[in-house]
Amino acid sequence: MSHLAWPRLSAPESARPSGYRADIDGLRALAILLVVTYHVWLGRVSGGVDVFLMVSAFFLTASFVRRIQSERPFALGPFWLRRFRRLLPAAAVTIVGVLAVALLAYPQTEWPRVWGEAWSSLFYVENWTLAFSEVDYYARASVTPSPFQHFWSLSVQGQVFLLWPLIIGGVWLVLRRRRALIVPALALVFGAIFVGSMVFSVVETMHAQSFAYFDTRTRLWEFAAGSLVALALPHIRVSAWSASALGWIGIIGIVLCGIVLDVQGGFPGYLALWPVVCTALVIVAGRDRPRGGPAVLLESGPLRYVSRDAYALYLVHWPVLVTWMVLSGRSEPGWLAGLGIVLISFVLARLVSMLVERPIRDAVIFDRSHRLGALVLAAAVLMVSVPLATWQIVVEQRESALMASDTGGYPGAAQVDEPIDLTGVDLPLIPLATALDEEWVDLKGSCREELPPTESALEGTCAQSEKAGDADAWQVLVMGDSHAQQLMSPLAALAGEQEWGVTALLKGGCSIGIGAPTWSASGAPCEEWRAAALEYAARTQPDAVYLVVTRATPSAPEVLVEGIQEIADELISQGIEVIAVRDNPRFDFDMYECVLEVSESVHGSEAVPCDVAEVEFAAEDELDALAATTGVIPVDFRPWLCPDGICRGVIGNVAVYIDDNHISDTYGRTLAPMLRSMLDAGGYSGASAG
Repeated sequence: MSHLAWPRLSAPESARPSGYRADIDGLRALAILLVVTYHVWLGRVSGGVDVFLMVSAFFLTASFVRRIQSERPFALGPFWLRRFRRLLPAAAVTIVGVLAVALLAYPQTEWPRVWGEAWSSLFYVENWTLAFSEVDYYARASVTPSPFQHFWSLSVQGQVFLLWPLIIGGVWLVLRRRRALIVPALALVFGAIFVGSMVFSVVETMHAQSFAYFDTRTRLWEFAAGSLVALALPHIRVSAWSASALGWIGIIGIVLCGIVLDVQGGFPGYLALWPVVCTALVIVAGRDRPRGGPAVLLESGPLRYVSRDAYALYLVHWPVLVTWMVLSGRSEPGWLAGLGIVLISFVLARLVSMLVERPIRDAVIFDRSHRLGALVLAAAVLMVSVPLATWQIVVEQRESALMASDTGGYPGAAQVDEPIDLTGVDLPLIPLATALDEEWVDLKGSCREELPPTESALEGTCAQSEKAGDADAWQVLVMGDSHAQQLMSPLAALAGEQEWGVTALLKGGCSIGIGAPTWSASGAPCEEWRAAALEYAARTQPDAVYLVVTRATPSAPEVLVEGIQEIADELISQGIEVIAVRDNPRFDFDMYECVLEVSESVHGSEAVPCDVAEVEFAAEDELDALAATTGVIPVDFRPWLCPDGICRGVIGNVAVYIDDNHISDTYGRTLAPMLRSMLDAGGYSGASAG
C-alpha cells in the first residue's frame, strides 16, 4: 500500500520532518507484514489496508495544517509532483516486471486482463476496473486473481492525494483572512465526509459488497477519520498508563482483525471501524511515547528494517504470489512454498527500494527543478506505456491478419457433416486466446430508434440489427440470458444473409422462465426483467421469439426451463411463433483453455483429451411435448456440438467454447446453415420474407 510518509521511512534524523513518528513507521511495517502473511499463508485479507488508508490521510492532513499554520505557500502543484514522483517510478517498475513475466509465463487467455489492468494501475484507476468487473456478468472468470489486484488501494490513495489537498486548499482559500477558523472548518468538512461516506459505505456494502469493496466513495470515511485524528491530536490528553493500555489494545486489534472479521466479504461498511479505531488508538497513545507502550515493538529493529522497504514490499509480494499460482496450478502455497514467496518478495523489494524508489526520492535535484521532476513522471509513464502498447498492437495485428486470411482450413460445424482432410494443416486455433472478449455476440445497435422498450426494467438490455422494425422483413425477438446471446450467433449470421430483423433482450443470469433461478448481480431483479421482456414481446408482436428452453449443467441431467411451456403457449396464443432452442453443454472446467493447451502441445489435433460424453436429458417426453406444440419450431445444435454423443472443444479448427459454458461466436456462425435447415423443417413463416 502506498501512503504519504513511506518515502521518508529511511531518511536520516536530520532530514525527517517535525511531525515524524517512528512508531507510525513501525505500525505501517507491522501492517504490511500482516498483509503479506495473510495473503500468502492464510488466504485472507488482514485489514492492514485500512490501516494504510487512515495513516496516509493522517500525515497528509497534518502536513498541510502545519504548512497553513506556518504561513508557508500552499503550492499544490509542487506537492502533487513530489508525491507522485516518489510513488510512480517504483510502481512503474513493478508493472513492467509483471508484464514481462506475463508474456513469458501466463496463459494467453490472461493477457487481455493483464493489459487492461496494467493501464488502470499506471493511471491509478485500478479500483474502479476491479469494481466494475465484480458486477460484470461477462467478465471472464479466472482460476487465479489478477497480478495487479493489489493496486486497487494504491489507486484509491492516489485519488485521495488529488482530492484532499483540493478540499484543504478550498477551506484555506475561503478562510485565509481568518486563520483561526481554518482548523475548526476542516474538522466540520471532514466530519461531514466521514458521516456521509460511512452511511453510503454501509448501504452499498449491504446491497453490493463486491462493488463497494473497491469503491473510492465507500473508503473516504476512513481517510476522513485519519484527518480528524490529525486535527484533534494536539488537543487530546491521555495519562501515560491509559495511553499505554490503549496502544496495546489497538495493536492487538489490528493483528486479530483479519482472523475475527471477514474483511474481504464484509468490508468496508461499519465492520471497517475495527481497524480504523484500532489505528486511531495507536496514533493517539503513541504521541508522548508512554513507558510500557507499544513503541517498544513499533520502533524495534526488525520493524525498522521492514519499514525501509515497506512500499516496495507491498508492490511486489502480490505479483510474486499470483505468479507462483500460475506456474504451480495451485491456489494455496504451503509453509515451505510460502516461505520462498516471502523471501523472493523481500529480495525484490530491497532491489526496487535501493535502485529505484530511494535514489529518485532522495535526489535533491528533482526537488529543486520541477521540470526535472515532471520528466521523472513522464519517463515512468513511458516505461510502461511503450512496451504495453507495442505488445497489444503486435497481437492485434496478428489477429487481424489471421481473420482476414482465406485459408479454407476453418470449416467449423461443417466438418461434422462434410469432413475435409485437415491432417497436417498448420493453422492456429481460432478464435485466438487474446480475442475472446470479442466473441460475445453483439447486434451493434441499441433499441432507441426502432422498437424502443418502454419498460424501465429493460433499460440497457435491448439491442437490434439494422433491419429490426422493418415492416418488410421477418422479425425475430431473442430473449434470455448469456446462453441465449451466444446461441443467437447462427441466427444473427442467417439474418444478415436473409435480411431479417433481429431484436434482442438479453440480461446475463436471467433465463426466460417462470421462477427460473437468478444469477444476475446487477440491474433489475430477474423476475421483474422477465415480466418486462414478455410484455415487450406482447406489445411489439414479432413474427417469432427465439428462446433457450432447456438448462444444462456439467453433471446433472438437462431439464426444461421452469414454466417454459406456459410461456410458449402464451406467445403462440398471440400469434407469435416460438423457436425453441436447446441449451448447449456446460462443463466443470474451462474448455477453451483445455483445447488451447492441447493444440499447443499437439498441433493440429482435435483436442481429444478435452472431449466429454454428452449428459442425458432428464425427461425427454417433456421436451418432445414442447417440440410437438403447434407454433413451436424446435432447434437442437447438439449434433454439431456433441457429434456421436461426444461433446468436443474444437471442431473444424474452431474452438467451440470461450469458457466452460458459452459457445464462441466464431463457431456459432458456422451453425447458420444448420439453423436454416431446422427452420425450414419446422415450417417457419419467414420463408416468404427470406
